[in-house]
Amino acid sequence: MQQLLPVAIRSVLEKPTRYAITRFCFFFNAICAKTVDVSKLDKLEEDVVVTLCLLEKYFPPSFFDIMVHLVVHLVREVRLCGPVYFRWMYPFERYMKVLKGYVQNRARPEVGVPSSQKMGVSKPSSGCTISLVDRDLLNQAHLYVLENTEEVLAYIEEHMIHIETTYPKFRKRTKWLQDKHNSTFIQWLHFKVQSELNGEEHNGVSENLRWLAAGPSMAVPSYRSYLINGVKFNTKAQDDVPTIQNSGVYLLAHTMQVASAKDKNPIVSNMGFYGVIQEIWDLDYHKFRIPVLRCDWVDNTSGLVVDELGFTLVDLSKIGHRNDQFVMASQVKQVFYVDNSMHRGDTRIECEPFTRGIPNVDTFDDLVGEFGNENIRAGCEDIWID
Repeated sequence: MQQLLPVAIRSVLEKPTRYAITRFCFFFNAICAKTVDVSKLDKLEEDVVVTLCLLEKYFPPSFFDIMVHLVVHLVREVRLCGPVYFRWMYPFERYMKVLKGYVQNRARPEVGVPSSQKMGVSKPSSGCTISLVDRDLLNQAHLYVLENTEEVLAYIEEHMIHIETTYPKFRKRTKWLQDKHNSTFIQWLHFKVQSELNGEEHNGVSENLRWLAAGPSMAVPSYRSYLINGVKFNTKAQDDVPTIQNSGVYLLAHTMQVASAKDKNPIVSNMGFYGVIQEIWDLDYHKFRIPVLRCDWVDNTSGLVVDELGFTLVDLSKIGHRNDQFVMASQVKQVFYVDNSMHRGDTRIECEPFTRGIPNVDTFDDLVGEFGNENIRAGCEDIWID
């Protein structure tokens, strides 16, 4: 009801009826969120009253039983008792299923649970193949790991200063400096760490940094499925076989944004990226391994549209960011793509686990337009309130 019902009715109902039901779904999505803004509860309560009035315009009186009326009191319940997810039964039911899975002797459940259950943070699930990969792709994945490792951040700043000093003419061209950094940092870091190890400052170089600077092995294990922090990720090829979907990912990154290819002064801010996993690599740094995902990222300029109700329309056929395909598996969130029946082509609706508010009541009538009499239920008198 919170995520899929608004998608399912996009092309089967008239706009006034569809928007009223969608508002009803967004209300439940708001009160069931893990974080609830107390200052917005009054507005949320006012909006749900208007939503119920809209539903009364399109549904018969038999629809409005005690369960529908109960919705009016849910916001007050949140004020008194806190977030809904602390009080509903779903986590307990899911965890009971997990516990039942541990039982091996159903006649004596207390002894049927194994004494130790190893709960790993991350592990490969299936389909391991080891192959030599393209050097450019490997460097791209290795660079992403370096730029997201805390020990390397000081070296990144030092390298950027080194580039600005070496090329003073390009000091004001941010994008050129970033491209130069991307193409030279791996080799620069390797020689920098080696010189520190050979000199008197070798005590300041940790073992992890030493192996990171040396780079990963060319023989890269790849998997069809991988379990990260309790979330199972699949490649797109693996998702095409069964009926489940675990290959959709979302990344919120603090990155450089450019208006066009000729933009010499980009800005740095947060940007969301939607993609599909194509490969799952386990980079081997000899002493440790780091799982990364190679994704086809949708072009933010031409492939993403947010409609008037806040749904993100993702065109999976418009791929961008070819030079930045990799992401660490621990940084992404899993999303679900649903086919959009209102648009042709490979456009999908992204169903995300984030809170969407109810559309502003003041603009709701503007979205729907004039309510025609054909949409309002007949056979009863109504009272219009200004």
